[in-house]
Amino acid sequence: MRTSFYQYTLPELQELFALQGLPSSGPGLMFNWHYKKRKTEPCVIDLAKKSIAYVAENFSFDLPTLDTVHESQDKTVKFLFKFKDDLKVETVLIPFNGKYTICISSQVGCAMKCSFCHTGTQGLKRNLSTEEIIGQFLEAQRWLSANRPEDDRILNIVFMGQGEPLHNFDAVKKACEIFLTQHGLSLAPHKITISTAGYLPGLQRWKAEMPKVNIAVSLHSVIKEKRDKLIPINQRYPVEDVMKFAEEIPEGRTRFVTYEYLMIKNFNDSDEDAHITGRALAGKNVYISLIPFNPFPGTEYERPEMHEVDHFKTILDSYKIPTLIRKTKGDEILAACGQLHSGKNK
Repeated sequence: MRTSFYQYTLPELQELFALQGLPSSGPGLMFNWHYKKRKTEPCVIDLAKKSIAYVAENFSFDLPTLDTVHESQDKTVKFLFKFKDDLKVETVLIPFNGKYTICISSQVGCAMKCSFCHTGTQGLKRNLSTEEIIGQFLEAQRWLSANRPEDDRILNIVFMGQGEPLHNFDAVKKACEIFLTQHGLSLAPHKITISTAGYLPGLQRWKAEMPKVNIAVSLHSVIKEKRDKLIPINQRYPVEDVMKFAEEIPEGRTRFVTYEYLMIKNFNDSDEDAHITGRALAGKNVYISLIPFNPFPGTEYERPEMHEVDHFKTILDSYKIPTLIRKTKGDEILAACGQLHSGKNK
């Protein structure tokens, strides 16, 4: 049975070639061919004949099937990808300054059951494999190059799609290593961000195992009762413990934890909420991303008015915490934060 090329890190492929007695130049050439040059057909240029024969017999280069594509007026693109078992996930390209950030999914559905998230209503079907995570990027890049060649650069990767990335730690970690490989995409570590709802077992592994990528934590409230309602795993992994581990991760003065704060009308958007949050985070090496709630079918929550979001930010500014209001993109096609849902999966 052939295995996916896209499941291998460069060191793993180098070890495999060495065990087979194949020239050591092969893995670097293959990474350059498939990742840097964006080729989908097997590499034959400069590869030894015995390497070409081995690859043809043992490797698959299949990628996820592009099921549907939705484009919004602001140039956001939402893909629905289908895998070999017919399960599906959504992936989003978010435009900025003639370039793109890609929002990647790590699971089919999600086990966290966050009440503000459309994905949470699906439940967890399964983890994605490394090649399925990598495949979302490569297929989105292929679509972009074919349909928008004038601005087809994906410069940032965020694991903020469907699923809890740290609940699928090993596959996400390996995908990051592949994205960072110098012979491959050669992304800088600060160009990749992994977002977590606060899955503590993953955070406990991060420091020793995860590449030095950015971390973002879904905060949404530091008040236990409110966070329990929004993020049920807060009852098992309290936010105080989550913050402790998360804030030990960034290294250097230019790296920091991003706390994502989803603002919900008449729930966590009061002056008191802002002051409590400000006091909890003041003086720390953190950054706050304020996200006005994006409604989805069946939700009980409402989006606040922008003047209310601006006022909340003003209070946080008084605590000298760097705060940015995230601009909503793609909400008309249910592609904005918290709106992803891959339909009636098996």
